Amino acid sequence: MKYYSANMFFRDRFGCRMYKASVSLDVTCPNRDGTVGKGGCIFCSEGGSGEFSAGGGKDISSRIDEAIKRVSSKIGDDTGIIAYFQSFTNTYCKASYLDEVMGQAFSHPRVKAVSLGTRPDCLPEDILEVLKKYSSRYPVFVELGLQTSNDGTAVWFNRCYRTEVYDRAVRQLKDIGVNVITHIIFGLKGETTEDMMESVRHAVDAGTDGVKFTCLYVLEGTKLYDEYRDGGIELLGMEEYFDIVEQALEILPPEVVVHRLTGDGPKKILKGPLWTMDKRKVINYINRRFG
Repeated sequence: MKYYSANMFFRDRFGCRMYKASVSLDVTCPNRDGTVGKGGCIFCSEGGSGEFSAGGGKDISSRIDEAIKRVSSKIGDDTGIIAYFQSFTNTYCKASYLDEVMGQAFSHPRVKAVSLGTRPDCLPEDILEVLKKYSSRYPVFVELGLQTSNDGTAVWFNRCYRTEVYDRAVRQLKDIGVNVITHIIFGLKGETTEDMMESVRHAVDAGTDGVKFTCLYVLEGTKLYDEYRDGGIELLGMEEYFDIVEQALEILPPEVVVHRLTGDGPKKILKGPLWTMDKRKVINYINRRFG
């Protein structure tokens, strides 16, 4: 089954191959510090996806250099770089700080775009003004962690916002020229395949420009791991998961970009599903089935 992949989209938009360089900002999450909740979503590790990101007190340009060095074997000199602010909630900060780091990122000679991962409930007016400032001059992507449109499921994994907040965020971001990417998880506890398809339809109807799909996976040290260890969670098998992905692809309009068909957690703390650890096997399977 053909779909509009991120590689195709980036070549159409930038005229070259693009690669994300993951950078950690000096931010946390309102679902960790007690502002809206504590402990974060139950599947999030202490690193908040920062296991793959460059950080550690350096200025943003140096962090980008470090991130590029990490992936240097996978890219060429002609590859465009997307500075990817990945870990935690990257608009949960002062507007002046976001302005500063985005300015530094776009001043980097290899950076052609910036992508920020955030929560839909962390987009106050002053933050939107900063995003508008840069999106009027450069390509800006914002990745929203919806995961599901089912508010009941969201209570289970401690999302701490209602789906209507996501809907409003998509409208606000698109109004200022930001490209919106929505994260959706398949295999959340208690959800049927129809529940998962409803999440995909909801994201499309809300106006998302792209999607990232992943299966629910379990990391050591998370609250989800405690539930999994006690036998309260069933994880999807590889073929079962991609059967769901295939149904989701059938729903997507041709212009919606698929930025990811599946994700994988850091191997050191990944407890399941273990098939996600064999990245080569998964990629080969994807190429055979969807190529």
